[in-house]
Amino acid sequence: MAGRRPSLELLVTQVASELMAVNAATMAEASREVLHTLVDYFGVDTCFLRHHDLASRTTTLIAEWPVRQNVPVPDPLGVIHFAEADSVTAAAEQAREPIVVRPEPATEDYQKWIDAGAGVQETSALGIPLLSGDQTTGVLGLVKFGDLTWSDDEVNALKAIAALFAQLQARVAAEELLLHRALHDDLTGLLNRRSLIDQLRDRLEPTGADSPEVDPRPGGEADVAGESGGEPGPVVLLFLDIDRLKALNDFLGHAAGDDYLNVIAERLRGLAEPDGLAARIAGDEFAVVPAAARTDPLDLARQIRTLVNEPVTLGEETVSRGVTIGVAQGYPGRTSVTDLMRQADQATLLAKSAGGNDIHLFTDEMRAEAELRDDIELRLRRAIETDELVLHYQPEIDLRDGTVVAVEALVRWRHPTRGLLQPGTFIQVAEETNLAGELGRWVMRHACAEFAQWRAAGIANERLVLRINVSPVQLVSLNFANSVDEILKQTGVPGSAVCFEITEHAVVQDLDRTQITLRELKTLGVKAAIDDFGTGFSSLSHLKSLQVDALKIDRGFVRNLGLDAGDLAIVKSIVGLANSFNLDVVAEGVETPRAARMLRSLGCYRCQGFLYARPLPVDDLLPLLTRGTIPLDKG
Repeated sequence: MAGRRPSLELLVTQVASELMAVNAATMAEASREVLHTLVDYFGVDTCFLRHHDLASRTTTLIAEWPVRQNVPVPDPLGVIHFAEADSVTAAAEQAREPIVVRPEPATEDYQKWIDAGAGVQETSALGIPLLSGDQTTGVLGLVKFGDLTWSDDEVNALKAIAALFAQLQARVAAEELLLHRALHDDLTGLLNRRSLIDQLRDRLEPTGADSPEVDPRPGGEADVAGESGGEPGPVVLLFLDIDRLKALNDFLGHAAGDDYLNVIAERLRGLAEPDGLAARIAGDEFAVVPAAARTDPLDLARQIRTLVNEPVTLGEETVSRGVTIGVAQGYPGRTSVTDLMRQADQATLLAKSAGGNDIHLFTDEMRAEAELRDDIELRLRRAIETDELVLHYQPEIDLRDGTVVAVEALVRWRHPTRGLLQPGTFIQVAEETNLAGELGRWVMRHACAEFAQWRAAGIANERLVLRINVSPVQLVSLNFANSVDEILKQTGVPGSAVCFEITEHAVVQDLDRTQITLRELKTLGVKAAIDDFGTGFSSLSHLKSLQVDALKIDRGFVRNLGLDAGDLAIVKSIVGLANSFNLDVVAEGVETPRAARMLRSLGCYRCQGFLYARPLPVDDLLPLLTRGTIPLDKG
């Protein structure tokens, strides 16, 4: 370096600044830049960063400077198994203090390894371990061709830089875990339902500008590859429902049931990959999408049935289950993901009704069953118009003192023949039939009217917040903010007392329009929260640009909090993310005292869940609001 080099303190500060905003996508490049800085500063010949995999007992080269040319294949410095490593590298597996290497007989095997990978015969090296708690997770290495000694101040500075690399490693690992959990099933590692939907959407996307008229039946002209769409020919979807899994769980226990599901998942993965896909979409339900468009779907279904029927050994027991399979075919540019999945589901239900371990292909005749859906659509419209709907409210509390800080409005349908229906029965139909906007306006209008009555009667204090779920259709509507303003003025509810909850999926459907809507709501004083946070991933990169006030942690990460290390890491990351953006954070689905205690320890003080209160009709809610608190003895 020309002139007087900066102090070691400034060097550490510079590295900290360069690593602060790094994520998984930029980690390798940013690490190389830091290694370049270290090579120039200390006058060494090369610098490297390695990460350890504790499970496989390997260490992987993440970055190096300068980048070697003409690297041999396989690279002897790439992935190293500690069990087969030289003495110096082996020592780095669990090193807690810096490792100093000089060109001497004791390090002869290390010198030979460097010679093989970099063509240098004598080296001095300094290895600084990356530490995370009581584990060594990697090493920062500096190498000089020849002999070199290090001062204590230099070693201490490099230990500080290694600590920064370790923090980055942990942060990126948490991000990658969050992304993986958003895309994959926790138990089996297969794709989850959301990923399946995205994959099907890609395969059903039309690519031909002028698709010819085709016969949409198996064996028709649509079977000709490349006529239209993202996939040649029909896209085949098979839904699998494992028969009588509950009996296995009851007899052998849920742990054995989980082991069984993992075996089945591996069989399906082996059958579908590399170009097809397998997914777990519910407890005992799987899906397979084969790669080859010309695969006979019924032959494939029979092959899957044989595969699933094969016995599975669970401890001392050998069991086998049947599988019910529904098969549907969609055509790019003609079939929606919703239609294809509904058809496969209807075929599965029909096969199940035949007694199980059966296969059924969705046919034109089965379309008649869609009349039930049409009936729901017609009744739902009438339910909105004639006030057959009713609102229940689930309290949100402060875990520090039990204060009720908010209530979430949840719609129910008093169906004339089916009784009180949960929203899961009709919300999807509303979204699919353009009734979501009307339903959302009904909920907003009635929730604000009831909330205004409580405030006027002194039942709801001025700090209580009304939370209302907003559908993707409402969020991107051009006049949504005007409708909100009108309802607030009619009911007299101040905007600051209302918080709209939007899902991650809704955010990324139309990001530009969402940003405009959120800005318009902000001018009304209305708050916004991202609901079910952690179940998607695209909004993470856009969170900074969204004017939201809170994150609601999805119940899937909260339910087993305290038992699942992965859930703990994700919840901790979300709480940290919320704190970084100065956002409130609320945990959903708190059902156990253990989860409540863990949330308190992580600094997440707001929650809702069955542990403290289920969604309540108004008559049961008002006494609770009058008290203002819920006992915390269960948490």
